[in-house]
Amino acid sequence: MLNGRKPVSRPRVLAVANQKGGVGKTTTAINLGTALAAVGEQVLIIDLDPQGNASTGLGIDRAANIASSYHVLMGDATLEDVVVQSGIPRLACAPSTMDLLGAELELASIDRRTHRLSDAVDATMARAAATGDDRHAYSYILLDCPPSLNLLTINALCAADAVLVPLQCEFFALEGLSQLMRTVERVRTNLNSRLEIQGVILTMFDRRNSLSEQVAQDVREFLGDTVYETMIPRNVRVSEAPSYGKPVLLYDNKCAGSQAYIRLASEIIRRERQLCAA
Repeated sequence: MLNGRKPVSRPRVLAVANQKGGVGKTTTAINLGTALAAVGEQVLIIDLDPQGNASTGLGIDRAANIASSYHVLMGDATLEDVVVQSGIPRLACAPSTMDLLGAELELASIDRRTHRLSDAVDATMARAAATGDDRHAYSYILLDCPPSLNLLTINALCAADAVLVPLQCEFFALEGLSQLMRTVERVRTNLNSRLEIQGVILTMFDRRNSLSEQVAQDVREFLGDTVYETMIPRNVRVSEAPSYGKPVLLYDNKCAGSQAYIRLASEIIRRERQLCAA
């Protein structure tokens, strides 16, 4: 205890990453964040994709002149300055704006260009601990990465404790995964020694398609227990929800996609507790 205040613990920072586009990174970040918040976790989603789909998927108006994750990376704002409440209890978002399109060029000439996000997260947690202000005392921070291995993604990997890898059940899935795993290993060796792959999430799974079954089997044979038991099915309600600015758990919490994300959140929490106990 500090002056009678409960210490603020460091959040678990998870990067949702895959350099392939269209594999369900943003959908996973939004709906996993919502599911974690629903079971009582304090969650922050940091949108690092210039397309800003995580922001709009949570109903945040990017057309407004808002401070964003770009301003955090450039040192023009603290993380606390840019956080927007999503309207979902215990779920906040540091939104993205189109300014991120030029961030890589600007970051190239800045000191600690690979650790700008890590420094910002650490500074926020230090201020929360010093003041006892639990408004920014998150238990999970999810980093929604762009579909490329650029400086924005490297910043996410340097800030993260672990990586969640959404993997679409398609023919070239393992090819893209091996490239990401090599990148994670390089970042762990040179920039962030604590980084690990927390798990692989099979997305867009279709039981009617024999290819989906084969890919799921191949991935499990290749990666074993790293792959979560929960698979996210192809589901029209999951696809519709972003157009209403809502996670699918609010749009239709009884659909197959919502139920899958609830199970995934439980599985991730269980795995995190096992890691802490080890």
